[in-house]
Amino acid sequence: MRRKIALVVVGVFAALIVWQWELVSYGWMQARGQLRILWNTKPLTEVLADPAYPDSLKRQLKLIGEIRRFTVDSLGLDQSGSYESFYDQHGKPILWVVTAAQPYQLVAKQWHFPILGTFSYKGFFEKDRADSTVSELKGEGLDTRIGEVSAWSTLGFLSDPVLSSFLDRSEGELAELIIHELTHGTLFVKNSLEYNENLADFVGEYGALRFLSMKYGKASRQYRDYLATKSFYERYDGHILRGTRTLDSLYRTFKPKTPVVVKDSLKWQTISRIVTLIDTITDKRSIRAVRSVNKRRYNKLNLPNNAYFMSYLTYRNQQNRFRQEFENRFHGNFRQYLTYLKQTYPSL
Repeated sequence: MRRKIALVVVGVFAALIVWQWELVSYGWMQARGQLRILWNTKPLTEVLADPAYPDSLKRQLKLIGEIRRFTVDSLGLDQSGSYESFYDQHGKPILWVVTAAQPYQLVAKQWHFPILGTFSYKGFFEKDRADSTVSELKGEGLDTRIGEVSAWSTLGFLSDPVLSSFLDRSEGELAELIIHELTHGTLFVKNSLEYNENLADFVGEYGALRFLSMKYGKASRQYRDYLATKSFYERYDGHILRGTRTLDSLYRTFKPKTPVVVKDSLKWQTISRIVTLIDTITDKRSIRAVRSVNKRRYNKLNLPNNAYFMSYLTYRNQQNRFRQEFENRFHGNFRQYLTYLKQTYPSL
């Protein structure tokens, strides 16, 4: 009897693997990549005590420790074991993310994962598999985008390490990054990617300004540079979001019988105008920001597509909502605001 039950269980398990082979295979790839990283990390205490590591790296690691303590003591984010270890990438990317969207609609491709919910992107620890997915999506007629990922959160399920790519960032950028990812570990709402990313962006930027003010003062170079950079990117983000509205209005004029050649012509003309007008966004105080955007500039043969514009809707479309709610309803009391968010939006 027991043998029959065991055979039935094995049979059901085998059938499940065959039925959901792509999901099982993807999950194994991601688990293997994550475990490889965790297996090769070093505790920060060990790195800080090792004379082989330069003082410049150690200063950044100590700064991350200060940022972590600030997120708990001053912001009230949840305590976690993240960023207490170090992983050296040796200058190589380790994770890629793929996004896709409809060619004539600002509608993102969705991927569904057990427990975690629905996401409008898919991460890969293996570049060839990411490239293969992009090819498949293009074959379905979708606009696609692939990019290297500099940081991610395992939502508190694992202890995320400090990646060596973090350490090239300025004080403000580093604080924003750490606070953004720790926000995910504190509050992450299932099937609400846009909400989660916009909230983490808002908390990351707000927290970074508070941290810089506390550590260096508002008159410091660190605070002023970060503020100038954020001011620049607010204008850049606003420009791209206005562009998404222009594109959306254009796509709504398309009829089922509109020829594809006409759709493509109007689409790429509009995107080209959006990109050209980026040159009018300047900030002399923030050379770093201008250079960063210059690296992302697109030429006529490599214009951004709908997947790029959808990423702005995912990450930046609700910034004013959080800022206004925080200031008007909670009068700048962040702990009260965070308590309200936790009670209102149950986290994973």
